[in-house]
This record gives sequence, structure tokens and C-alpha cells, in this order.
Amino acid sequence: MTKPLQIDIVSDVVCPWCYIGKKRIEDALALASDVPVDVHWRPFFLNPWVPREGISRDEYLTTKFGSVDAYKGIAGRVSQAAADEGLEYNTQLVKRQPNTTDCHRLIHWADADGKAAQMKQKLMELYFRDGGDLTDVNVLVKAASDIGMDGESVRKRLATDEDVALISAQAKDASDKGISGVPTFVLAEKYAISGAQPADQLAKAIRQVAAEVNAAA
Repeated sequence: MTKPLQIDIVSDVVCPWCYIGKKRIEDALALASDVPVDVHWRPFFLNPWVPREGISRDEYLTTKFGSVDAYKGIAGRVSQAAADEGLEYNTQLVKRQPNTTDCHRLIHWADADGKAAQMKQKLMELYFRDGGDLTDVNVLVKAASDIGMDGESVRKRLATDEDVALISAQAKDASDKGISGVPTFVLAEKYAISGAQPADQLAKAIRQVAAEVNAAA
């Protein structure tokens, strides 16, 4: 019996290349649809210095890139790369930079219902496409409700520290393993592919590693 290939996707909700990378890995999985896989979404903090309550987007861009204008050239290139994948990145709509601990908690909780990828997609679309404020608990609760989770239950859980330590530990584990850029796709807990690589290249890697894992089984 063919053993499913474990794929750990280490990424952050506010990382534009992770947004693009999510589409590309999903396209890759469709290209290699005959390969059974077991996909896990793992947390990463692109900006661990952003406080839990978040900061204004302008303050964030100034701190990270030197000025708001300095990001415009980068934003244009990333927006085009997103558009090439059929995604929208409306950088001008983003007004607030969140700390993503709560977003990762939501993805972790959604995973219990097999909806981690849906939750991740919803949060990314809210942020990149709609300029949604992911520091606003009402926005997070609605996002959870929209994918079929119990909104009131999510609201109560967000008001606690449930799984904050777990998410922090998982993000630290990724850093400790040498992952510094995201997205990173880890195949069979052994091979790491860094960056939003094209879907055909990811599909090729999935096939190669799956064949190797099953040959060794």
C-alpha cells in the first residue's frame, strides 16, 4: 500500500509569497493528483516583532523598508506575480499590520474539521484582496463563521490564551530547523523547498520524493 507523502507547508498569512505559494502548491498537487499526500499547514512569524494588537501599515512599512514609498516597487512586482496566478493583491487597501498569532490559532482550530487550508485561504484573501483588519476580533470571527466554524465558540477561544504557546513553539521549531524564508515546503520531513516555486517544479519534486519514500518502505 502506498504511504501518503507528508507535506508540511511553513508559511505566514501576511506573507505575499506565501499567498502565491499556496496557489502554486495546490496547482502542483492537482498536477500530481495520483500521489497520495498528507498536507499540514505550519505557522511562521514573518514579523515576530509586531505586537499582538498590531500596528499601522505605514509604521510597519517604514520600520521594515525605510519608508512607505520604498515598498511601492516591491509591491508592484509582487502584485503582478499574484495576478499571474489569478490572485488579487491590493496593497493600497491594507491599513493595518497584524501580529498573526490569532490567525495561526484559527488555522490550527480549523484543522480539527479538516478546514485548515480553507481558513488560511480566507484569511489571506481578507488581508491581501480586501485589506481586512486581521487585528479585529470581529473580522476573525466572521472569517471562521464563513467557512462553517462556530463563530461564538471561536470568539470565546480567541479571548483566552488557548494554543498561543503551541503556535509559538511550532513557529520556533521551524526557525530552529533553519527555516528563515517562507513559504517553505517540507517533503517527507526531509527535503525542504524554499520559496514560491512554479507548480510544475513542485509537482516534479512531489513525485520524486514520493517515489523515493515508497521505494524505501
